[in-house]
Amino acid sequence: MSISLAQTQLFFLALTRIMATIIHIPVLGGRMIPNQVKIGLGLMLTLFLIPWQNLPAADTSLGLVAFVIEIGKELIIGTVAGFAADLVFGILQIAGESMGYGSGFSSSRVFNPAMGEAGSALDQLFILTATMYFLVIDGHHVVIMALQKMFEIIPLRGSIPFSDPSVVLQMTSQMIQAGIHLALPLIAALLLTDLSLGLLARITPQIQVYFLGLPLKIGVSLLGMGLVLVMVLPMIGNIYKDLGTKMLMLLER
Repeated sequence: MSISLAQTQLFFLALTRIMATIIHIPVLGGRMIPNQVKIGLGLMLTLFLIPWQNLPAADTSLGLVAFVIEIGKELIIGTVAGFAADLVFGILQIAGESMGYGSGFSSSRVFNPAMGEAGSALDQLFILTATMYFLVIDGHHVVIMALQKMFEIIPLRGSIPFSDPSVVLQMTSQMIQAGIHLALPLIAALLLTDLSLGLLARITPQIQVYFLGLPLKIGVSLLGMGLVLVMVLPMIGNIYKDLGTKMLMLLER
């Protein structure tokens, strides 16, 4: 079996699109994953997902300038799809940060290499648990199926679709709203704790509310986190299952 120059070019175009997408997904291409692993994953996905039966003949190869332009187009397509996936994982960051505020853990910050940001131990526990849940429910399969569908919506060497900017704004607002909804139970529990401590300080001024409140809020945060995870994991699962739709939504005309 001989491989033409045109087929080689399309293979690298497909690899460019896939790599530009998966680097935005922390589980598949996060900063903590070695570059060798990311490149190997991209090559393997390209071999399986590229539509080999639709590759052009040997006489349809591109010139150098046209090939560079096509690489730029594939980078844009992959980045747009990865941006949608990044928004989905941004829900976890918004929810975790919202849970961390007001808890007893907010005074210390822990760096999360997967997300590339620092946060309190409480919100990092939530983010890591939700990220592991992504693998438990086969969320990586959803990403792979979305990548395959992407080649059907936008063939290689096809034109770049320009989505309505309102779709991006609407999706972003929905992601922020979903993150706040996930954190609301724990936020409400911590707010009630602060109100109770404030009332206690007014009733009995002799009690050192600061020294009493810190371990109390830590205990409420840990207990609330356990209850929140039980309640919101099904919601997070639905968000992950909708990840492929979000990735393709910005690429549809």
